[in-house]
Amino acid sequence: MEDTRNDQVVLTVTEVASQLRIGRAAAYALVHSGQLKAVRVNRRILVPKAALDDFLQAAGRVS
Repeated sequence: MEDTRNDQVVLTVTEVASQLRIGRAAAYALVHSGQLKAVRVNRRILVPKAALDDFLQAAGRVS
């Protein structure tokens, strides 16, 4: 089975936490503080991949 996660347009907060290598609580704190843009779809909080890229660029982690 092929891994298609690289093609995802949105990520869950848990997936973002894993990619950033931080805890889930820290990832939720970034979302709730507005530092990391996210959208709520029903009960789920989803982070657009572009928002994660923007966050990393602003943090100076990606050139």
